[in-house]
Amino acid sequence: MTSLADSEEYLEQYRNAVRSSPTCGMTRYNYAVALLAQKRFDEAEHELHEAISCSPTLSEAYVLLGGLCMRRNDLDGCLMYNERAVKAREGFAEGYGNIGFVYLQKGEIDKAIEALEKATSLNPNFIQAYANLANAYLMKGMVDKSIEANMKVLEIEPGFAIAHNNLTIAYLEKGETELAAKHCKKAEQLGYEVAPEIKREIVSHDK
Repeated sequence: MTSLADSEEYLEQYRNAVRSSPTCGMTRYNYAVALLAQKRFDEAEHELHEAISCSPTLSEAYVLLGGLCMRRNDLDGCLMYNERAVKAREGFAEGYGNIGFVYLQKGEIDKAIEALEKATSLNPNFIQAYANLANAYLMKGMVDKSIEANMKVLEIEPGFAIAHNNLTIAYLEKGETELAAKHCKKAEQLGYEVAPEIKREIVSHDK
């Protein structure tokens, strides 16, 4: 059975709203979100650009355009749109979080840390930003800071399995095998598939 959100009737409601208010950025943004839900990416991209033309400070539209760039593996495009998002709205944590993630993917760790620290300062409950920040710290060799960021993730969401996996790696880096084993077990209990080489390293340390 086709749900309402997957139907042409559902989209027609948004088209009618756009026809009634063609210069309303939020109306076009909402239509774009509905199109994205149906994976009609090209149409959604067009509407997001129309939304920004109507409302240049609509930061959420820039973020969604960045997401479409990420689908195409266009890191520079994703970075550009998220930079526009944080310029459009002061203190926009999601935009800084996305900027940090892109820099992490590009291997520009210092820039990633700067953006992710900004994101977490603006939103102290931003789980994904803390998780990415923990990875960035670890890549920089800042193991204690990585552990601190992962612990913050678990303080917010105790069942966040990736944080337990990342703590396993960080504690192995410090040679604290018992703590590594504890978090490895917890990650697996939560359904995360810990890499076999990590588990072998824990076993080899225990011998």
